[in-house]
Amino acid sequence: MEISGRDIEHIFERLRSGVVPERGLEAFAVGIEKQRSEIARQLNLASSGEGVFKFLRGGYGCGKTFMARLALQEAQAQGFATSFVVVSDNDLHFYKFDDVYRKVVQELGTATCSRGALGDIIDQWMAHVEDSLISGGADEDSPDFDAQVEKRLEEDLVSFTGGKAPDDMARVLRAVFSLKQKGALAEAGALLSWLSGSENVAASAKKQAQIKGDIGSREALDYLLGILGIVKQAGYKGLVIVIDEAETILRMRGDVRGKSLNGIRQICDAADHYQGLLWLFTGTPEFFDTKRGVAGLQPLHDRIRFLSHGGFANPRQSQLELKPFDVPRLKEVALKLRELYPTDDRIALSKRITTDFIDKLIGHVSAGFKGDVGVVPRQFLRQLVDVLDLSDAQGDFDPQLVLDEEPKDFTPEEESIRLGKTYTDEEPESLEGYQPVEF
Repeated sequence: MEISGRDIEHIFERLRSGVVPERGLEAFAVGIEKQRSEIARQLNLASSGEGVFKFLRGGYGCGKTFMARLALQEAQAQGFATSFVVVSDNDLHFYKFDDVYRKVVQELGTATCSRGALGDIIDQWMAHVEDSLISGGADEDSPDFDAQVEKRLEEDLVSFTGGKAPDDMARVLRAVFSLKQKGALAEAGALLSWLSGSENVAASAKKQAQIKGDIGSREALDYLLGILGIVKQAGYKGLVIVIDEAETILRMRGDVRGKSLNGIRQICDAADHYQGLLWLFTGTPEFFDTKRGVAGLQPLHDRIRFLSHGGFANPRQSQLELKPFDVPRLKEVALKLRELYPTDDRIALSKRITTDFIDKLIGHVSAGFKGDVGVVPRQFLRQLVDVLDLSDAQGDFDPQLVLDEEPKDFTPEEESIRLGKTYTDEEPESLEGYQPVEF
């Protein structure tokens, strides 16, 4: 398996911070072959024109974010555009589809542009339209060639959205093309920001496209349909959207939580209208199985309920189960990282960070969790990388010293698990004025 030095440095830099790397994940992906196979099946469905959704189900430490990141990495390698969105109780309430749309478009990425790729994708689409006109006999030097391009852009938008794209979207795209042809890149950029869901675009910029106001919740997913069409017209197989940490919804107040769950239900119901789009949600069993979560909204629970028979779960059902880490799996990950670690003296490093030491480190880190290895991967990997760094840089460092120290720097979730607390809080007051969006 070939992996660049840049990606290796990225992997270890991210693990030092206790977060999941965005690249090179296949180098230490262990024990998830069945799950990867199911994600590959979903990508095949999306590339064939299906609109699909999948929920990654797993407890804390099971690797949901890792699996989601790996899915995006593999999607980009296959020619998909992607977006990775983390649910937040501060700026992303899932029933507000303008929030969802803004996050999705702002995080839009491709294999060549990791984030903020909307402008590149639109440029590719416009170039394809120009090439198509020229190949059809149009004269690119003709005074009316730009007008022909603008007309074709609008016709294509109507065609691949079935006429559902908002009129303002067509106006903005025509204006972006016109402004770029004139060299007015700043003005075109402002309109692209508006199309990305920004609410901070000056009225003077909007006037260039003869639009007013901002993208609202009611029409946001129609705009997403337009973005999906542009992505495919630009040459990509489709779009994969990850909604990570859906269990955050459990911490929201009751009315917001209920409306957010209903928003997910609406997206699932409308998925087949978004051909070439795969929605990938991650969540904990508590998110799916409690009345506070999915189980409390019967229409959603009916659509995505999880079935298991004697410990066997069908990976093709709506929820794809991720199993907790065990000692052999965590040890295999550690050994892969030891071999991947960038060092000038691999033999010396292996003699200091032995398999016996790795076994002891796993036991040491999991001690505060009553030996439950399934919840410690983040803590363990961060500790392992720290020991690898010290062993490589300090010739007189003794890795055994780490085993005499108390683990620390737990996340709030890890601290709750250590103390046996639940993932819920009291019900605050209700929110008024909510207007549901239906398709």
